[in-house]
Amino acid sequence: MRAVLRLIGSTVILGLLAGALMINLAIAPAQAAVRQLEEAPGETVYQSEISQSRQTLKDQQGNSWQAIAFKRTHPDRTATMYLRLVGFPGTTNLDHSQPLTLIDSMGNTFTAADVSPDMFMNQAQGGTDAGEYNLQPILMQLEAAIPLQLTLPTLDQSEIKLNVDPGVVEEWRSLTNQS
Repeated sequence: MRAVLRLIGSTVILGLLAGALMINLAIAPAQAAVRQLEEAPGETVYQSEISQSRQTLKDQQGNSWQAIAFKRTHPDRTATMYLRLVGFPGTTNLDHSQPLTLIDSMGNTFTAADVSPDMFMNQAQGGTDAGEYNLQPILMQLEAAIPLQLTLPTLDQSEIKLNVDPGVVEEWRSLTNQS
């Protein structure tokens, strides 16, 4: 009888511990692993190392794009958030005179300025299959729980559409908290 009571007690305790662990995991906030790089004296870049910040996105043609969000801290201690989108070489010609358009599932539209000329010190390295956009003015207006669609303008007047999951937006926003 004593063995049965001990078994029941152990089962109840184990069940309570498992339940507490499941509740803790269910409500734990997403954590970003962030890498700090010094590009130039006094200029620091913060990049998330978890896969959602280096996300591979597919466009409507099935082509892969790499989306990299990062924060650059300037020597005067101001910071700017950027999104770099890189397509497979030769698949597109992005129009760098136009902004990136972001539309959430509620129909809200935002634009991010194209800052691609600043992406490479040597312009010969730059290409028409990559773009860099300033997210700083709009990032905190983006709802972390709502999916986004990014629209990239091209030189042939077509548009490239990329869908972004809400967790990725949350990841991008978490970079603003890095010092």
